[in-house]
Amino acid sequence: MRSYCLLIFLSCSTFLWSQKSAETTAVEVNYFTGNVMQHAPDLAHLVTGHPEAVMVMLSKKTYGTEEWQRAYNYPDYGLYLLYQDFKNPYLAHNFAIGGHYNFYFLNRSLTFNVAQGIAYVTKPYNKETNNKNKAFGSTFLANTDFTLQFKKENVIDRFGFQAGFIFTHFSSGRVIAPNSGINTYNVNLGINYNFEKPHTFIKDTVAPKDFSEPIKFSCVLRTGINESPIINSGQHPFYHISFYADKRFNRKSALQFGTEIFYTMYFKDFIYYQSEAYPEKNIDPNTDYRRIGVFVGHELFINRISLEAQLGYYVYQPYKYDIVVYDRIGMKYYFTKNMFTGLAVKTHAFMAEALEFGIGARF
Repeated sequence: MRSYCLLIFLSCSTFLWSQKSAETTAVEVNYFTGNVMQHAPDLAHLVTGHPEAVMVMLSKKTYGTEEWQRAYNYPDYGLYLLYQDFKNPYLAHNFAIGGHYNFYFLNRSLTFNVAQGIAYVTKPYNKETNNKNKAFGSTFLANTDFTLQFKKENVIDRFGFQAGFIFTHFSSGRVIAPNSGINTYNVNLGINYNFEKPHTFIKDTVAPKDFSEPIKFSCVLRTGINESPIINSGQHPFYHISFYADKRFNRKSALQFGTEIFYTMYFKDFIYYQSEAYPEKNIDPNTDYRRIGVFVGHELFINRISLEAQLGYYVYQPYKYDIVVYDRIGMKYYFTKNMFTGLAVKTHAFMAEALEFGIGARF
């Protein structure tokens, strides 16, 4: 896994920093502090103190040389580094690295940042030395961060400042148990610096293109491995198959409606375990492990990359371990107009069930 992570990082770095000179470079440093969100009763012992963190973002600033840049008000994109001290002896410290997009609003004074990457855990769960850490079951996790802040650039020469709110999330997507994950909400304060003089924004000179489309249909296979909540019960593959229709209304948005079937293989052993360990629950060991859901969703098109959010409801769930409502947040990359791949996290409220790698077709 480490080799794959390194390859991804090097590929992203080469792509980002070999772009056209029409883009300038900037750096942003944020310090933030806040609280751990207690999203499960058994996490009370992890909600101590006030976590502190430092995030560094190295960005390319766009000026409209490509259509998607003009459509999204000239966003920034680049790499980020994150260090977070949870101020808790069981959680210790996490480090993360990945990519980010920074979007501007209110005359470029308000920014919304989305960051996604891989985190390294300094003190994961260990049966003998750290069995109180039910949040991080492995050394490597997925990291997602959202930042909403007011930002002012070039206040003193090329230095500026920003302040706002940051939400951080760490989880393995239940690739391995335990995996309660950790969410923190924070306030931040930081400085920014532009290495080069800003360019002039390029405006659209032609009439806007009509991006609306008739209803399209998609088929997606999402797969990966995960483990039941029982520690050391073993990892099993899963297969989530989706069929949905979507309607693209404009340059940015499409709405989705569909259905999917979940073949979560660890459920077979987990149902049998529950029937034997808790006979008072009268669980049939032959209960069907499969689930069927219906969902609505929204897809936000950026360039070849799009962001996807879905909210679903189980209409068939013979074994009712999780709540009946689920959600999915992910990113897609279109190889062609009709073929795409993606990475998503499927959760029940704040409890992750699966880190999904997908391949699909839209026709």
